[in-house]
Amino acid sequence: MSLIHFDAMRLPDHCQELRKEVRAFLESEIAAGTFDPDRPEVGAKNADEFSRRVGAKGWIGMTWPKKYGGQERSFLERYVVTEEMRIANAPVRRFFVADRQSGPTLIRYAHEKIKQDVLPRIIRGELFFCIGMSEPNSGSDLFAASAKATRTDGGWLINGTKVWTSSAHIADYMIGLFRTSGSTKENRRHGLTSFLVDMKTPGITCRPIGQMSGQRDFNEVVFQDAFIPDDHVIGEVDGAWKQATSELAYERSGPERFLETYDALLALTNAAGAKPDVRVTVGIGRLVAQLHTLRRMSVSVAGMLEAGREPVVEAAIVKDLGTVWEQGLPHRVRELASLLDLEDDEEDAFRNKLDFELKIAPKLTIQGGTTEVLRGIIARGLGLR
Repeated sequence: MSLIHFDAMRLPDHCQELRKEVRAFLESEIAAGTFDPDRPEVGAKNADEFSRRVGAKGWIGMTWPKKYGGQERSFLERYVVTEEMRIANAPVRRFFVADRQSGPTLIRYAHEKIKQDVLPRIIRGELFFCIGMSEPNSGSDLFAASAKATRTDGGWLINGTKVWTSSAHIADYMIGLFRTSGSTKENRRHGLTSFLVDMKTPGITCRPIGQMSGQRDFNEVVFQDAFIPDDHVIGEVDGAWKQATSELAYERSGPERFLETYDALLALTNAAGAKPDVRVTVGIGRLVAQLHTLRRMSVSVAGMLEAGREPVVEAAIVKDLGTVWEQGLPHRVRELASLLDLEDDEEDAFRNKLDFELKIAPKLTIQGGTTEVLRGIIARGLGLR
């Protein structure tokens, strides 16, 4: 049996019915002016209200247990909701991290008191999460994390810095990985603990990291004697690595890992018209075939998650291939667009769209784990290291 395997998986009919429902909801939100698919920044102003309406539809935490307010629906249904939200450029940032990975981590490892308090509020679209893993001197090498949590009366004091922390400036909570003791010669993974961090805690400073796109996404988060109570420890003290890797299986495998620059392909297809140059036709065909392959792999991982498996290596493959593809997509679109004969106003609109995609492309192979780290995970899964 292969060490890496993608199960053949197709979305069942009830998922396609759900797709129609999601599309109708998004069309009504666009018509109401909540967001503009062509101008994602417009939706940021209405993201809080949008999150609550999505929660009211039952589309946040939809796979989670009913006792916390979830729907106990399938990962394949969640996949459909994610795919439609991403393609529409809906303002999902406020709830997406909590829905995708933080909530499942809390369900598996948090104290029951925390679950009862936090999970229903996530489901209602009221709480927003960020992930504190990468650090200035270690990047995506989580083994090298040095930000420390030290025991004190009733809890822990956290000191150190996390970096590239997406959406930390708008987050209510962080799930952070901190060193609670040293690693051992036998187990370099030992000594890391996960904490649920209230971002309003005194001693936490959030600083923006600029991006070419002008968006604020990445942040540096500095901790200076920030107090975290004992019941905010997530899982086993010194043994967080297992739960951190399973969390990344949720983070790295979804359609958002290859659809972030999808707009560039859509813009090219629209600009090409019904009878494009044969070279453009061939180029678009290749890109669509590549996209379809990535999608089939991603759906397969969703099916494995549905079956209760932890496809960490397969998720790393989807993230590696997907982000490399979406990073290169605007450049390939620009090459193919040079073969089109566009009117001046059409070309201006097309260039404006493409310029934005080119500016966000460099970040795509960093967020969620760098390409180098992902390939190390894949190599380990193949028994090569």
